[in-house]
Amino acid sequence: MAKAVVIVTRRWPQETEARLQELFDARLNTDDRPMDEARLQAALREADVVLPTVSDRITAAVLEAPPGKTRILANFGVGFNHIDIKAAKRLGIVVTNTPEVLTDCTADIAMLLLLGAARRGSEGERHLRAGDWTGWRPTHMLGTRVSGKTLGLIGFGRIARAMTKRARLGFDMRIIFHDPYPPPTELAQELQAEARNSVEEVLREADFVSLHCPGGKDTRHLLNRERIAMMKPGAFLINSARGDVIDEAALAAALQNGQLAGAGLDVYEHEPEINADLLSLENVFLLPHLGSASHETRVAMGMRAIDNVQAFLSGQEPPDRVA
Repeated sequence: MAKAVVIVTRRWPQETEARLQELFDARLNTDDRPMDEARLQAALREADVVLPTVSDRITAAVLEAPPGKTRILANFGVGFNHIDIKAAKRLGIVVTNTPEVLTDCTADIAMLLLLGAARRGSEGERHLRAGDWTGWRPTHMLGTRVSGKTLGLIGFGRIARAMTKRARLGFDMRIIFHDPYPPPTELAQELQAEARNSVEEVLREADFVSLHCPGGKDTRHLLNRERIAMMKPGAFLINSARGDVIDEAALAAALQNGQLAGAGLDVYEHEPEINADLLSLENVFLLPHLGSASHETRVAMGMRAIDNVQAFLSGQEPPDRVA
C-alpha cells in the first residue's frame, strides 16, 4: 500500500522529521521559508495530510481552492486561530492541535517576560553590551519588585495554571483571574487563585496582568485603549498568548506616557512585523515568539501531531481534534 503523502510547511526538529519520513511519504520544507497562499493551495491539492504551523494562514480561500486532496490539517501548536475552522468543517477537513506538551515551557516564558520587564533585563543587557556601564551605584536602573505583588491572569487554562504555581510558590504572588469558562472551585482553591467576575476587575486590581486567552475575532484587541486605561498606574502587561489580543498602538501609547511601567511580549499582531513604537521603547521586553521553543517541547509537539495523523489514517478519532 502506498504511503500517505504528508506535506510539512516548516522545518521540524530532526527526530520528528525522521519519524515522518519513516511513516509517510513526507515532503519536507528544506528551505524553511513560510509558504504563501499559492504554495499552501498546492500543498492541499497534492497531500493527504498537511502539517501547518502558526505562521501559515490557512484561510477559506486557501482551503476552497479546488481540487483539494487533503483530509486532515495536523497543526504543530496548540493555537489554531490561523486556520479558518468554519471553512475546514464545511469542507470535511479534520483539524487537530498539540495541547499539553507545551504547557510548562510556555509558562516558563511567561515568567521570564514578567521578570525581564519588571527588572529591566533586556535594557540592562543592552546597556552593558554598549559599554555604557560605569559600575554599581545605588540609583542605577531601578526596576520593580515582583515578590508579593498581585498577578492577574486573563484566562485560566493549562498555561495560566502552570504560571500560577511558578508565581505563587516561587515569588509569593497573590493570584487573581478571570475566565469565561472557569475551572472547578476546588481547583482554584487548591492553586490559591481568586476568581474575578470580569476582565475589568482583574485589570483594576493587578500589578502584573498576563494574557492566557485564545486569539481570533472574539478576543481581538481584548486589551484595547479603554481596558488598558483601567490598569493600575505603574502596572505591567505580559503576553505569551496571541498577538492580536492587544491593541499594540494603545499599548505603546500607555508605555510612552508612563501610565504603564512596562510590558513583556512574546507574540505580535502582525508578526514577524513588530510595531515600530514598541521597538523604540526601552520599557518593553521583547522576545521572538519563543513560548514553546525548547528542544524537548518542540520534539514532543511534533510527535503529538504525528500521533493525530496516525490515528486519523487508521480510521480512529484523533486525540486532539478541534474541528
